[in-house]
Amino acid sequence: MAANVAKIIQAAKKNGQRTLSEYDSKRIIAAYGIPVSRERLVGTLAEAKDAAKRIKYPVVLKGCSADAAHKTEKGLVVVGLDGQKALSDAFATIKKRAGKSYDGNYLVQEMVKGQREIMLGMTRDAQFGPSVMFGLGGIFTEILQDVAFRVAPIRKRDAKQMLGEIRGHRILDAVRGMKAVETSILVDAIVALGKIGLDHPEISEIDINPLIIRGDKPVAVDALVVLGE
Repeated sequence: MAANVAKIIQAAKKNGQRTLSEYDSKRIIAAYGIPVSRERLVGTLAEAKDAAKRIKYPVVLKGCSADAAHKTEKGLVVVGLDGQKALSDAFATIKKRAGKSYDGNYLVQEMVKGQREIMLGMTRDAQFGPSVMFGLGGIFTEILQDVAFRVAPIRKRDAKQMLGEIRGHRILDAVRGMKAVETSILVDAIVALGKIGLDHPEISEIDINPLIIRGDKPVAVDALVVLGE
């Protein structure tokens, strides 16, 4: 587990990267058991069509490179693609928006649906080391700023306490016909993020936003890993 993650980090450092692509970022968190969306990395439209066929429509198409950290703001994400024509159109649109100098790949991802979004993160403090954050996610993250923090290492008891410390903690309960979230998955993910921070001092930051609650289970649909200087 840690060895595979170390290889991803070393390859990024060799290429002079400070940020990892979404694909590589998810490979790291998935290696520690954090649930991520089903997806395939592709380089051509033909590969994208094959990936979508395997994943099954509807799908999401994203530009995917270490330099495309703010994909949504750059228009490099198209969701709800329900067939080959929609996928072809989206591929052409993203390729045009990315520009002629773009040499990255593309990510074909399952369409994860859910009304609730949360986030997890890890940041490395010069004095205290890695600390893990849990809070409300989605597009209003910066506005709401409803989060809880713990310094690693984190025990399951600590993680459970974090879930109840945010103002919007009832988002995890059964509400309006939605199932109560399977919080054991979140607890394990919080513990895992602390372990990543301890195992890999090269990582300065991890941002997992959003985790969409599909039914009663959280799934990470986007992630970003940042390396230190």
